[in-house]
Amino acid sequence: MGKLDDPFVPLADPAVDQLIARAARPDYPLAALAQPAATLARLHGFDVDEQPLVVGLAHRLGEVVPARTTCALQRAQVGLQVVLVFEDGDPLKPIITGVLRPRALAPLDTDTSARGVTVQVDDERHVITAEREIVLRCGDASITLTRAGKVIIKGSYILSRSSGYNKIKGAAIDIN
Repeated sequence: MGKLDDPFVPLADPAVDQLIARAARPDYPLAALAQPAATLARLHGFDVDEQPLVVGLAHRLGEVVPARTTCALQRAQVGLQVVLVFEDGDPLKPIITGVLRPRALAPLDTDTSARGVTVQVDDERHVITAEREIVLRCGDASITLTRAGKVIIKGSYILSRSSGYNKIKGAAIDIN
């Protein structure tokens, strides 16, 4: 069978030959060949330094992996799919380039007044108003204000200090 009769010659692709030649070079990073241009994962949450965490990487199934990001991420996006690329093709260095939103969801709205939250600011005070409740949280401590008029203060150590009169008043007061 001559070269013209070979059925596989028309299938040869110069781009594939270039990839094979690059992989044979010792200075070419093999990880770059193993990673697609972009891949999908799921935003799992954030660590204590607010660094995003992703899960669902093909090469690290079941592992939560820290990632860097090129876009602003919000807690409301936890659970959504994110688009990843890998720094220098290294599968241990994912970079989030965007968030895929389900078609059923409207785009994220950064205007808080559309969700019933208003913030009024002047030189002397800030007033935050919400329809149902407002929660201020830092670690294990929180202050919750509810629509029903409840104020719930939680923490591992709570201190009330006054240089003047400190008054506790209520219909019933329960200590311990």
